[in-house]
Amino acid sequence: MAHLVLFPAPMTSLLRASLFRSLLAALLPLFVLLAPGRAQAADRIAPKVIVLSGFEVGDDSGDAPGEFQYWVEREHLTGTLEVPGAPHPLRYNSAGLYASVATNTRDRNLTMAPASELIMALCLDPQLDLSKTYWIINGISGIDPAHGPIGSAVWAVHVVDGDEMREVGESEMPAAWPYGLFAIGTSAPDTLPSAQSDAGGWGGATLAYTMDYALNPGLTRWAFAVSKQHAVLPDSPALKAFREQYAGYPRAQLPPQILMGDTIASARYWHGEKRTIWARNWVKLWTHGEGELSTTAMEQAAYVGTLQRMAAQGRLDFKRVLMLRSASNYCMPPPGQDFLKTIGDESLGTKPALEAAYRAGSEVVHELVQNWPRYENEIPQK
Repeated sequence: MAHLVLFPAPMTSLLRASLFRSLLAALLPLFVLLAPGRAQAADRIAPKVIVLSGFEVGDDSGDAPGEFQYWVEREHLTGTLEVPGAPHPLRYNSAGLYASVATNTRDRNLTMAPASELIMALCLDPQLDLSKTYWIINGISGIDPAHGPIGSAVWAVHVVDGDEMREVGESEMPAAWPYGLFAIGTSAPDTLPSAQSDAGGWGGATLAYTMDYALNPGLTRWAFAVSKQHAVLPDSPALKAFREQYAGYPRAQLPPQILMGDTIASARYWHGEKRTIWARNWVKLWTHGEGELSTTAMEQAAYVGTLQRMAAQGRLDFKRVLMLRSASNYCMPPPGQDFLKTIGDESLGTKPALEAAYRAGSEVVHELVQNWPRYENEIPQK
């Protein structure tokens, strides 16, 4: 019988503990690799497309729909994959479509944190290979009446952070200012800091990285073209009657459209003409004149910001990320109306917006999944 002698008798307890820790540190990587259930490279799950939604209001299927339910029901996402740390499991089908949702409003309100938690959990899960996965971030939003009507589906190239800024009360600001919101490192609205040192990390070379999460424009144009060619968005007499109140905004009075336009993310639920003017200018400022405000929502910068950081670690291909927002409400009231009549009122537009998001997004999903040999290694461009 072989005998294992760990330490000579005279060895002190402190030295024995030190050697044991060194031995454990050397062997730990081997234990992890050989642990039961550890996904080996050849066995990892490689989703073709992941669709992520912001909220659900109840069960994943069979009750009143949130942003996730149509995907589960209509794409037959009958499989369930538990992902440690994720706020909700992945649902999937045999075609290679996977999907999840950041939060359930039955349990808690939508915040930025669950969106980041969901991305982090997926990207750090060793059972998933996301190197060739396409991502569609899907959710409802407000829409600028100058850009389009409620019930529309809008693909965004620019996702602009609308939270990180300085703010003073409008009663205290200089009379010439249009609003009391301005970029960190500046001393007036609608200007950018000239150098990173002026902004404590928010300026210079990091500006575009920190405030404008620009997606792949060629892939976005391709997705827009695919959905515009094939998807038909629902309309109704009630939607038409509501749109007609937006006199002076001809785009707001059109039937629901599939559009391209940029999105702004803010934890503040703002509403009204003055804040809409700020948002238009903020998007143009941070995109250096390339972007045009279309949709307004909350968590989209948390999604793409976390995806961008995970991509920098080699965990996914950021060039394969798409942002789709559908319009459940306008971000300002009809001309001449009290803002309190429309702020937070999504009762008319939510269901058409959920339908529009699914119809536009599913056309892109089906094209990618059904023609995977074409798109696995070559990202479509338009």
